[in-house]
Parts: sequence; structure tokens; C-alpha cells
Amino acid sequence: MIQVSHLSKEYPGGVKALRDVSLEIHPGEVISVIGPSGCGKSTLVRCIEGLEAPTSGTVDTGDSRLGMVFQQFNVFPHLSVLDNVTLGPVKINRIPKAEAEKKGMDLLRLVGLAEKAQAMPDSLSGGQKQRVGIARCLSMNPDVLLFDEPTSALDQTMKTEVFGVINELAKQGMTMLIVTHELEFARKVSTRVVFMHDGEICEEGAPEEVFERPQKTLTRIFIRNRRSLLFQADSREYDLYKFNADIEWFCQRNHLGKKYFTLELITEELLSHFLPFTGPIHFRIFLNEEKKLAMEIEQENCSSPIVDSPDADEIALMILQGLCASIQEVQEGDSRFLHIVVNDVYDQD
Repeated sequence: MIQVSHLSKEYPGGVKALRDVSLEIHPGEVISVIGPSGCGKSTLVRCIEGLEAPTSGTVDTGDSRLGMVFQQFNVFPHLSVLDNVTLGPVKINRIPKAEAEKKGMDLLRLVGLAEKAQAMPDSLSGGQKQRVGIARCLSMNPDVLLFDEPTSALDQTMKTEVFGVINELAKQGMTMLIVTHELEFARKVSTRVVFMHDGEICEEGAPEEVFERPQKTLTRIFIRNRRSLLFQADSREYDLYKFNADIEWFCQRNHLGKKYFTLELITEELLSHFLPFTGPIHFRIFLNEEKKLAMEIEQENCSSPIVDSPDADEIALMILQGLCASIQEVQEGDSRFLHIVVNDVYDQD
């Protein structure tokens, strides 16, 4: 349906956003484009839509009609939800208003917003506005839907609303290209995943291949870093607010719900009652091979038991043991390591 051939895009100042990118999109495919910020994902989708002119290369869309859903919703604030959805068909396609409204209501039912048909956008949540944006795109009968980070401005609950609609469209066979930072969603909904780095397509393939068996080093590093959180505390004056914010962001992007609450309690107990600060403390939070939430803590310049110490505070130890499914201590050279698996019982979702 779409053939992108040797596409390059250079902005003023010599910024090369795309470098010789080629991509094919076939009917019924759901392609997720992932990669670090600034790698060219959004520029690619904007060039396909025609919002950006490539410096070189071509985009052949044939007879395909394209629809695009943006990051910031772009709903018309002075129009009702239904009028937002029917404006294009009436003004551009010259469809009678009654016919456009009938189809518009069907589309609002599809995205779960039929009861909001007469509401004004300022009364809607971000997730609802984005679903209006999707319905508005669908009202123009596109053959291909393009999504440019459609959930980047939403919290986790609102993201789930939008993901549900996109997943339903995938089940119905809609051809879609989705630029996203949501790796787990990309893995679940996609037929193909494209990983970009520095303006180039570094690797592409089926979701299980890209996420479980990546062939390129850059892909492996990106996937691993998205699934882990690193933090270092050099003293008891460490930045608690940043650490907790990083933990919550890690849980959001890995769809771990409110497990950040458990992680914050564990780290607070460790830093307040157990870790002796004999040197820098390194935290690594990650999903292990069993998809369990785990932590690895290294206490430098420490050669004595930490949690297993006979002097450990009994109440703090009971709290910590209740939060953790397992705690193992290992001595490696001058460092003491704690290997922790978080207890699922304390999942707050």
C-alpha cells in the first residue's frame, strides 16, 4: 500500500533526521516504529503523510487514503464531539449532514464515546480527546492510519483507553503505522516492529524477534535499557524525589501499574535501615527472565551481612520480607550484592 524508497530528510543547520530509509507497508499490517527520542520516528511518519517534504527519496502511497492521529489531539475546541467527527465528511467529501452524523455516531460507538456526542472538547479527558481524534480520522474512510506517539501526552489510564481502540482496529484489519515509546503495547499489537536509530532503520521483524532475539547491538541495548532502571546513591543525602519519580516512570512504561509503591517502600526500608553507605550504592530495577519485577543492589566497600545481619531492626526486617518474594545476599570482591524479587501479593492494581 505504501512504498518508502531511500528517504532522507535534512533540516537547516545540517540536522539529518532521516538517512536513506526504505520501508514497505502491506494491507492489514500493524507496524510499530520504536527507538530513542530524536531518532527520526516522527519525521518518517510526517513525510509519509506529506506534512514534511523529504530532502531526497520518494513516498509512493498509490491510491491509498491516509489518516493521521497526532500527539496533541488537535480537536476543534469550538465544535461538539459529533461536529468534530462530521466536519471533514460534510465540508470536504460533500456528504449530506444527516448521513455524516449517522456514520459519526457509529464511529463514536466504536471508540466508546457515543454518550459524549454533544459534549464540548473542554469537558473531555485527554484520552477521550484522543479517541475523538481517532474517530475523526476514521470518518474520512482512510486505508491506512498513521499514529504519531498518540499516547505521549496521556497518563496510564488514558493510555489504556486509546490502546483499547487501536487494538480493536487491529482486530478489524485496519492497516496502521504507529510511532510509539510504549514497547509492551508495540509487542502486543504489531505484526512488525521497526527499530530506528540516528535516522536509520537499524532492525525490523516480527515482535518476538525484535524484542526477544534482536540481532543488532543497538537494538539489544535499547530494549534492555527500557526494561531496567539504574540509580546511584552516593550518600544519605541522595535525591529521594528523583529516585521515586524514576521508579514511577519505569513502572508506567513497562505497564506495571502501581508496583512503584512497593518498589519505593523497599528502597526506603533498605536505605533507611540496612544499607551502611560504606561506598556508593548502585540500584538496578528490572524484569527478570520470568517477567518478575526484580532488584539488584550493590553496596561498595562492604564485606559484612546487610539484611542477614544479627543487628538488623526486627520491624524493618519484617516489613522488607513481606514486600519481597526472595532476598539473596552475595559477596563479590569488595562489594555486597542483594538480589531481590518483588512480592506479587503487593501489586496495587
